[in-house]
Parts: sequence; structure tokens; C-alpha cells
Amino acid sequence: MAGYTMSENTSNFIERVAIIGAGGNMGRHIVSQLLQTGIHTLTAITRPNSTASIQDGVNIVRIDYTSQDDSALVSALQGHQALVITLSVTAPQDTMFILIRAAAKAKVQFILPNWYGHDPTNDALCKDSLLLDRRNAVCGEVKKLGVSSYLLMASGFWYEWSLSGGPDRYGFDFEKRSLTLFDGGNTPMNTTTWPQSARAVAKLLSLKISAVDGNDGSPTLEQFRNSAVYISSFRVTQRDMFESVKRVTGTTDADWSITDETSEQRWKESMAEIKKGNFSAFTKMLYSRTWFPNGDADHESSHGLHNEVLGLPVENFDEWTTIAVRMAEENAVPWVMH
Repeated sequence: MAGYTMSENTSNFIERVAIIGAGGNMGRHIVSQLLQTGIHTLTAITRPNSTASIQDGVNIVRIDYTSQDDSALVSALQGHQALVITLSVTAPQDTMFILIRAAAKAKVQFILPNWYGHDPTNDALCKDSLLLDRRNAVCGEVKKLGVSSYLLMASGFWYEWSLSGGPDRYGFDFEKRSLTLFDGGNTPMNTTTWPQSARAVAKLLSLKISAVDGNDGSPTLEQFRNSAVYISSFRVTQRDMFESVKRVTGTTDADWSITDETSEQRWKESMAEIKKGNFSAFTKMLYSRTWFPNGDADHESSHGLHNEVLGLPVENFDEWTTIAVRMAEENAVPWVMH
């Protein structure tokens, strides 16, 4: 396996994990879940001027990890077996590659790049979502360096974030009580909550690394290297979401203004805006393409899930809809990604 020999790590488990973005939306959940395993030592690598709150029990190293001089970053990564990256969409484009190269210099065995969502094996979906070149560059860089292995989390969009984040995502505007259905609202999609995504990361990094101590049939981290991990909280349509919303808000169809649009037309319109330089259309483009009624967002049907392999729990749909509605009421989610 790339970058790994038992002589370098006498334990067959990941023990030391470094994380970028530990105080962010996704990062804080990953930190919480990794701490709960009781088997990981965590290091949060954060910028010197960051004011993000990081949980107790985490070692904090403050360095400029965007600097082309990566000597401090390499030093901070020394001795770690895994690097988890959760960057903001506004982070400089070359930051990911600085981190990957530093991880290789530090001989980090596994990297979880900033990929939590689309099925990374679906070239058409990734291309139409403007993610294909990024995927190829990131994965290609890891492979070219030949030290680390990457792990990509195919989770679909985050449920509570997307449901509460305005009509460009899952079609809901809770303030106006309006719903835009895409192609009738009957397209199934896999969608995952933040905690479930974080549990998957923690469970994955808690697997034994390889089957060197006998092939007993139990899952190993090695079997996922340089590939996708398919997880989900719910496989639902917009209409399923709407039924859940009505249950938790005590509303009926009559309380909502409902319209219908085609996902393809929405995608074409937003892509045209992006080509004109209007990147505020990115959110609409990204979600509209994923809602195409061709099964692209239903990775459960096309690939199956690793939920059972990772021991992920079954979550309560209405409970998370309730959380999303509250987030919408609190304006917790910006409607536009830049």
C-alpha cells in the first residue's frame, strides 16, 4: 500500500489524525466524533489569526498552512497517519495542493481531501458541476507523489444545510412558505446529516489499516484507499421532504405556494450566468444538476452504501427536518456559495 509499511507503524490502526478546519461546520462534527472513539489523538492545524472555537482535547498548532513555504506545516504533520481537510469554499484554490504535498513530505498515509458530496466516480455529474478538473487534479497529485492514499466521502449534499439553505438547494423558502419542485419533485436523492458524515469519517479511520493479521473478513481501511466511501442518512425525494416538513410544522398543502421547474433548464440558466462571470449562480447550478431525474444523486441504487460496514445508525427523518426548519428560521445558512 502506498506510503505504508508495518515497520513505520507497529499498530495496525490510525492513532494520530491532523485536521484542517476543525472549527468549521463540518470540521467540528468530525472532531467530536473522532474524540468519541477514544482511540485517536487529534491535532487541529489552524491559521494564526483564526478565532474559531475548537473543542477541548485537541492539540492546536497555529501556522499559515496557505504559505508556499511549507516547512512549518510539514513539521506539524510529522507523525500523523491521517489528514482530514475541511476547507471553506472561499479558501485559496492552491491550498489543497500545499496540504497534499506537505502531507507527502511528512509521510502521512491517508488524506481525506475536501470532498464530501458528489459521487466522485460519476464523471458526467462532476463535469457538469464544474468539479471534474478539481477532482482529477487533487487525486492525481496524491497518486503522483506516491506516498499517501486518498479517501473520498460520497455523502450527497448535507441534509440540514441544504433543506434550510433556500430554494436554490432543495427548493424550500420557509419564510415565504414556498416550494419549487424540480421535475415534479419525485427524483430520489441520497442526503446526509453533518453528524452522520462525521461518524462515517470517525468509523472509517477506526478500522484496522490492513488484513496483515489474518484475513478474517472484517473491513479494513486499505480496501477504501484511492476510492469512494458511499454513505447516506436518507434516500428521499423533494416530495418526501415536503411531507416531513408539513408534519413537523403542522402545515398543509394549502399553506404553501408550490411551483414546478425543470432541473435541466435551471442548470442551463445558472451555467450561462457563471460563464458571464456571475458566480453567485454557482449554488443553483450545483444543485440543479444534481437534481436531474437520471439517478445521478441516488448513489445508493447505483453503488450501494457502506453504512452497515461502518456501523452507522439509522437516523430519524423528521427529527432532522425539525433541525433544518429551525436553522432556516435562524437564518443559519447563507443562501449563496461564492
